[in-house]
Order: sequence, then structure tokens, then C-alpha cells
Amino acid sequence: MVTRFSLLKSKGKEWYETRFIPKISPITLVALLFTIIVMFSLQGDKIIKTPLDVLIVAVPMGIYFFLMWFVTFFIAYKIKSNYAQTTTVSFTAGSNDFELAIAVAVAIFGINSNQAFATVVGPCLKSPS
Repeated sequence: MVTRFSLLKSKGKEWYETRFIPKISPITLVALLFTIIVMFSLQGDKIIKTPLDVLIVAVPMGIYFFLMWFVTFFIAYKIKSNYAQTTTVSFTAGSNDFELAIAVAVAIFGINSNQAFATVVGPCLKSPS
């Protein structure tokens, strides 16, 4: 947020979107993947030791994912979107911003919290899709 507002003001929108964003995008992707890998490695033991907890978290998330995906697919189909648009918007609607949930859970509750554990289950469900 700081870089966006300060660089937009000092360098302009065109420079920000054509020069800065392409250079920082790979860094943000690597940072996100690093966070997910750290979360899985720190929560992996808990996942193996408490499979019932994983199931308690995964079942509602799975229902939510499939419900959102199919409802969105149906709506997009009804408004006559093509297949590529329909599937893209369906996966976007069903994805539930798990990466954001991980970041928020870690920032607020800590990386070893039960809340962080619950957010790790989401990408497990989403990854195969």
C-alpha cells in the first residue's frame, strides 16, 4: 500500500504499471509461495496428528467451494458467457481467497495458532482444482 500510493504520486500511473509492477510481481509470488510452504511445514505435524480436525475444517470448506463453483458456473452459463469465462469466474468465486486468509491468520494469531492451522486446510482443497 505504501509503495502504491507513494510511487503513483511521485512517478505516475504509467511508470508504476509498466515498470514497477512487472519487476515486483515475481517477488510477491515467491513471498506467497514461501509463506504457504512455511505454513505447511509448521502445520504438517498437526495435520497428521489430528486428522479429525482437518475433516471438521475441510468438509464445510469443500461444500462451500463446490457450491460456489457450481452456482457461479450456472449463473455465468445462463448469461451466455463462453466456457473459458465461465470456468475462470467459477474458480475465482470458489477460491475463497485462501492466501489472504493465511496472511491474516498468521498476522493476527501467529503461525502456530489453530486459526493458522484452519487456513492451511483451504489450499489443500483448492490446490487440486
